[in-house]
Amino acid sequence: VMGGLIWFVQVAHYPLMKVAATGDFLAYSRAHLARTPFVVGPVMLVEGCSAVVLAWGAKGWFTGGVLAWAGLALVMVICGVTFAVHGRLHQRLSMGFDEVLWRRRVASNWVRTWAWSARGVIEMLMLRVH
Repeated sequence: VMGGLIWFVQVAHYPLMKVAATGDFLAYSRAHLARTPFVVGPVMLVEGCSAVVLAWGAKGWFTGGVLAWAGLALVMVICGVTFAVHGRLHQRLSMGFDEVLWRRRVASNWVRTWAWSARGVIEMLMLRVH
């Protein structure tokens, strides 16, 4: 789910924020902060929990263990970037549009985009292994 959603965010949603800057960006940004967690939060929580369970329960390196641990490592990277970088950038942008901050958010989101994409590949490989 997040692998698909992050590509929408990266290619459509974040770039459109610059367009919103020509209108009422504060209202747009605050609505984004208020609504997004209800969509993304539960999915990220389930993803994080399932990554822990899969890694913890992996039996052997060649039957998916390395994949499960790699998936968990990617979840940790995603969460780290989300909370350490994006949380602060979202909060700062909720005070008003700043092109430098907006560009930083779009650029740093590529880390999450590629990490979630890699997780999708890992998940498909894990299904094939089992």
